[in-house]
Amino acid sequence: MCVKRAPLETFLVQDTEFHQPADCPLVQCPAITTGKTELERFKRTETELREALAREELLLNQKDELIREKELLSRESNHRFLNGLQLVASPLSTQSALSKDAEAAAQLRIAANRVIRIGGVHRRLHGLDTLDSVELKQYLEALCQDMAGMLPIECPDNALSVEGIALTVPTATGIPIGFIVSELVTNAAKYAKGKITISLGLTNDNTYKLSVSDDGPGLPEEFDPAKSKGLGMKIVSSLVKQVHGQLLFGRNDTGQGARFTVLFA
Repeated sequence: MCVKRAPLETFLVQDTEFHQPADCPLVQCPAITTGKTELERFKRTETELREALAREELLLNQKDELIREKELLSRESNHRFLNGLQLVASPLSTQSALSKDAEAAAQLRIAANRVIRIGGVHRRLHGLDTLDSVELKQYLEALCQDMAGMLPIECPDNALSVEGIALTVPTATGIPIGFIVSELVTNAAKYAKGKITISLGLTNDNTYKLSVSDDGPGLPEEFDPAKSKGLGMKIVSSLVKQVHGQLLFGRNDTGQGARFTVLFA
C-alpha cells in the first residue's frame, strides 16, 4: 500500500502512457495496472478494426471490379450477338435481291427481316440493364412491336396487342417479365389463328397478374408446364420463380384458345 498519496495530476494519461507516482516505489497502484491493461486492449481492438476495415475495403473494390468486368463482358457478348445476326441477315437480303425466283426471293426477304427483328427484340429486352424501374405496359407494347415481324406471315398486323393497367416495376422484375412474354408469345404464335393478347391487371388480393392468351386450339388436357420437355416452358418456369411468382394456365375468357397467367407481387 502506498504510504503517501500522489497529486491527482500524476494519474492522468500522458502521451497514452500511465506513470506510477514517484512516491509509490514499492507497490504499483491497482488503478494504474487496470488502466494499462485496458489501454492495451483498446489498442489491440483498434488495430483489429483497422485491419477488418482494410479487408472489407479490398473486398468491396474486388466486387466493384468484378461487376465492371461482368458489365463489359455482357456488352461485348451483346455486341457480338447483334453482329452475328447482321452477318446472317445481310447475305439473306443479298440472295433475295439476286434470286430470279419470286417465291424464293420473298421467303429470303422474310427470313432476313425476322433475323433483324430478333436483334430488335434482343436490344429491347436488354435495354433496361442500366435503369432502376420501367413502366411495364409501355415496355411490353414496344416489345410487341419488335416481335410482330417475327410472327408467321399469315398473322395479321394487329395480331399482338397489350391491354390493361399501367404498372411501374423494378428493373429486376421488368426484365424477367419481358423474357416471359417473349417466350409465351413465341409459343402462342405457333397455334394462334390470328390474335394474341397480353393483359396486365390486379387480382382481388392486389397481386399483379400478367396474361398471354391466344385464339388457337387450346392446351391438351394432360398439359403440365412442370412436366413439359420443351425448352420454352422450362425457361418460363425458371423466370417465374425468379420474380417469386406463380404460373397458371388454362383457356381464355371465351373458353377457346390457351391462356398463361403469371401472378407476381
